[in-house]
Amino acid sequence: MSVDRGLDIVDFHLHFRIGTDETIHACEDAAGMHPGGEHERAVRAAGSAPYAKAWRQAWSFPDPEPPAPRWQDEADRWADELRAVRVRRAVFVTGGGNDTVADVVDRHPDLLLGFAHHDPYSPGAAAELERAVTGRGLRGLKLFAPLLRGPLDHADLDPLWSTAQRLGVPVLIHIGHYGSAGGLSFGRYGGPDELARMARRFPELTVVVPHFGVQHVQDLLFAAWGCPNIHVDTSGSNQWVRWMPYKLTLEDLFRRCYETIGPQRIVYGSDSSWFPRGYVTRYLDDQLRVCRELGMPDDHLRAIFAGNAERLLGLTDRPAENPGTGPSAASRPGRK
Repeated sequence: MSVDRGLDIVDFHLHFRIGTDETIHACEDAAGMHPGGEHERAVRAAGSAPYAKAWRQAWSFPDPEPPAPRWQDEADRWADELRAVRVRRAVFVTGGGNDTVADVVDRHPDLLLGFAHHDPYSPGAAAELERAVTGRGLRGLKLFAPLLRGPLDHADLDPLWSTAQRLGVPVLIHIGHYGSAGGLSFGRYGGPDELARMARRFPELTVVVPHFGVQHVQDLLFAAWGCPNIHVDTSGSNQWVRWMPYKLTLEDLFRRCYETIGPQRIVYGSDSSWFPRGYVTRYLDDQLRVCRELGMPDDHLRAIFAGNAERLLGLTDRPAENPGTGPSAASRPGRK
């Protein structure tokens, strides 16, 4: 059933499933996520499966089904789903490689957007980002800090950050726990201290941290207080709050971000990724309810659930209302 929520929705954070993403899988291996052989992997998977099942049951989510054999059919299914739930634009932050996700976007350019998501430590990573943005029309870069082969603030990544800063595209950097049950609790690199040092050195680079920073929420808020180019993405179930040593709720997360960095640096995302669950309207409705119960005015709601994403993605020529959000959309190359 379609619901009129009273405002436009632009979702900054979805994943397009298309079999195994070889780039991300290689980074997982390098980070030590899959040690041992087939037996060890099977043991870990069997041990984690009950926790994943319990989580789906708690949220009344069906079991995932494999993606469609043809990516075109999966893309069309997502387009139908997003239109049915009245999401105006949506960003696939991963999707089987840069060219694959660009092809998905090109199939429904009025609705879909995509991010590059190659290995930042791979040879020519900066040139690949330039090609993905200027040649294929992608709108940003997504990376998983726990899977990094080196620190976020290492000089080897400076060309990548400089390129993103010059192009005016956001960098979405996942810190903290990676994956669902059985995932990595943390990585060798990519902590909030590295993030803050990098963000301070590239003050015109828009940095977005998803899932409220997961277990690093406190350090993220301090980093964002010190670096006005750090933003927070709200995506996912955020069930990690149950594992914190102190009581923390979705309302607490929104309240503390809102009071610390204001509405212009909070960006809505759902983390939707698989069928038959489809678009996770429950996450959207819970977040919108919390923001309304906190008494946020309509202009702040519009910023969090659409306007900030539009600005960061170059979908509007409206200038940023706070410093550190990069060049205006009009100056950005490679827009389609």
